[in-house]
Amino acid sequence: MKNLIKVLYLAPALFIASCDNGFEEMNINPNASTEVVPGFLFTRAQLVTVSNNFTGAAYLTIGGSMQHFATYKEVPAAGDKYFNFGYSQGSWNLYGGDPVSQGAVIDIAQVIDAVSENPADVNRLSVARIWKAYLFHRLTDLYGDIPYFEAGEALSSQNFTPKYDTQQAIYADLLKELEESINAFDASQQTFGNADLIYGGNIDKWKKFGYSLMLRLGMRLTEVDAAMAETWVKKAIAGGVITADEDIATIAYVDGSITASRNFISAGLMSTDYVTPGGDNVEGGKLAKTLIDHLKTTKDPRLNVISVVWTKASATAPYVADTATALQKGMPNAAFNSLPADFDTYSEPNPNTILKYSAPLLVFTPAEVHLLLAEAGLRGWYSATTPAAEYNAAVTSGMKQWAAFGAGGIISDAKIAAYLKQNPFKETGTLADKMEQIHTQKWVALFLEDEYEIWSNWRRTGYPKLTPTNYPGNLTGGQIPTRFVIPDSEELYNGVNFYEARTRQGGTNTLSSKVWWDK
Repeated sequence: MKNLIKVLYLAPALFIASCDNGFEEMNINPNASTEVVPGFLFTRAQLVTVSNNFTGAAYLTIGGSMQHFATYKEVPAAGDKYFNFGYSQGSWNLYGGDPVSQGAVIDIAQVIDAVSENPADVNRLSVARIWKAYLFHRLTDLYGDIPYFEAGEALSSQNFTPKYDTQQAIYADLLKELEESINAFDASQQTFGNADLIYGGNIDKWKKFGYSLMLRLGMRLTEVDAAMAETWVKKAIAGGVITADEDIATIAYVDGSITASRNFISAGLMSTDYVTPGGDNVEGGKLAKTLIDHLKTTKDPRLNVISVVWTKASATAPYVADTATALQKGMPNAAFNSLPADFDTYSEPNPNTILKYSAPLLVFTPAEVHLLLAEAGLRGWYSATTPAAEYNAAVTSGMKQWAAFGAGGIISDAKIAAYLKQNPFKETGTLADKMEQIHTQKWVALFLEDEYEIWSNWRRTGYPKLTPTNYPGNLTGGQIPTRFVIPDSEELYNGVNFYEARTRQGGTNTLSSKVWWDK
């Protein structure tokens, strides 16, 4: 990539220098902006960060390995049968690579540069730094050691071979960035306003988002640096996190004719797999047996919000999306290598909730925060409420949030109460029992919303307890994938830095490699 980009930059310059004759003026696009527009780039950075490589990463790789989804086919089975590491490489595109199709890393770097000099832009700078932390925590959790301190400098400094930083150093800086950014907010100064798709420039809510992200990152360190984890978790809680439903971080989408305006999850699932009801699916996908069995066993009302089975009253009647509990059946992971005869009887995503183009994206929810607070309480780091109270609040919020998906997502208070009665917090259980209950609940509460976080939390805690598949010829020796694979292009164009980082991380770059905090 280094040499290619240099050619892209140098070839026009050489041509102009050797043969000007007015061509320089002719080659200027009168409609192109020569200045950074911070609001536009921040909007783009938000959208690209959350949507990049959803199908390959969140759906086929993580969704399958976390046993939310299953497929009978081999090609898309990155997470189902532990094949095809190429799907995981697409998330590296967040770095971008050329002036035409920049990634979110370059976008947010340009935003930060553009708003750093003017004191009146302090709020825009703070929000951009918080979003940068959100972006890079996802990247480093996927790949481990990555370019961080020198990332995004290809355009500004012509640095095409950024060094790879250790995940330990990255995490320390992300937490520092969050603290400094939150403390710098000034209610008297301007914001991104409507260019901010999540909070519309509301700095009080961005503070809660920042502290909530700090809480998530702090808790990620429990197995590698418990003292540091405790410090940052307590600091985040003291600052104020997202616990009220009105503070939920969401991005709205519409069911419009412009594809980019649609929810990328529903659009991705519809175009990639669940195109038409009945018969085969493009990628052979269904909801997984592990997920459906858990929801049925616990009598979880989210089952009827999440899943349907397509039925027909007669051979000539149209298909109907049936949410009846008795019909729901998950497909076993890695159980088939051809279309199973009973394929039509397995559950699929609900078209009246999950597959709606106008469905919102839930970026950060009170349900997750309440579960983090419950864990903090079990660790003795939080005593304002009890772990049981936080667990109950998480369940309630996690069920109520589905109402944002429309009438098909509404779960009544009576059903929530019945679920909590059926599945009370294990007050007298062991610490392991309580941890398992909290993190299994997170596996359900964050379904679809944030598969990335579910996977990271599973790698940290080991919950929920999942039985790996061992399909013939798999790439992991029958173990659930634990890291994404950095693209081969890095070996070619940034080899020195890539090999140094690979050596630090155990000498491998495979789906079985591990990140620093995964112990």
